[in-house]
Amino acid sequence: MPKKIILDCDPGHDDAIAILLAHGSAEIELLAVTTVVGNQTLEKVTHNALAVARIAGITDVPFAAGCSRPLVREIQTAPAIHGESGLDGPVLPEPTLSLDPRHAVDLIIDIIMAHEPGTVTLVPTAGLTNIAMAARKEPRIVERVKEVVLMGGGYHVGNWSAVAEFNIIIDPEAAHIVFNEKWPVVMVGLDLTHQALATLAVAGQIAAVGTAPARFVGELLEYFGESYRDVQGFDFPPVHDPCAVAYVIDPSIVTTQKVPVDIELNGTLTLGMTVADFRSPAPADCTTSVAVDLDHERFWNLITDALVRIGDVES
Repeated sequence: MPKKIILDCDPGHDDAIAILLAHGSAEIELLAVTTVVGNQTLEKVTHNALAVARIAGITDVPFAAGCSRPLVREIQTAPAIHGESGLDGPVLPEPTLSLDPRHAVDLIIDIIMAHEPGTVTLVPTAGLTNIAMAARKEPRIVERVKEVVLMGGGYHVGNWSAVAEFNIIIDPEAAHIVFNEKWPVVMVGLDLTHQALATLAVAGQIAAVGTAPARFVGELLEYFGESYRDVQGFDFPPVHDPCAVAYVIDPSIVTTQKVPVDIELNGTLTLGMTVADFRSPAPADCTTSVAVDLDHERFWNLITDALVRIGDVES
């Protein structure tokens, strides 16, 4: 049976690829796409998500806009990486899909409560504001969620600071809530996603698909690659967010290790750090795991296969 997921995102070049992967995989039933402030303002990332829906031919999945600011802190966005639109590079079509009238937090709650316990996986690839708000507004969802597979953090490395990753540091209080609830959390962080490089061979593999959505991904990677070269010195861009979706599709593609993880909220130099305690074997009641190693070839084959399955879409 396909695995039921809610994708909570802030498109974002890699979020856009995550949407395409989730939609194009036979192993995934995409229950909803929700948006949250992050790579750009809520208005911009929501527009981008709806534009990606048109590119992918998504017509029967609810899209809902969520929180427009973090729980406590001021908004931080990432125009140096994603541009002023949040999805610079490709020319985006005007969206044709209408937003669900519900707030994303309410849509998340409604879907989880309407499904059997243990059947819905949350896949946040942005700041964790919507997910934390949902857990606080309706605590019963925590015991009903199968697991939370999130892109964020890093147990050895940061990107927004020396030790903090962007999705965590933009709303560390929300991250603290999510990591300290009793649901299973898999942290797909920078230690793993920096292995998901879109090399020249990968770009050629995607170009060979030859469809409009594949050309869109090629344009995403071209812009993303230039940003990562200019800002962070990467030869090829790491494509973070699809790694979380790939783990849900086939956990054997990603090696994980159970380890306690908590979020630093007070450090002058370490705010937003995902503190993973590797000093001893994880206790029996540990609910957090971190992603360690990626099967690069199988990961990109999943994305290519999803694009083939989507095919050419009438716009």
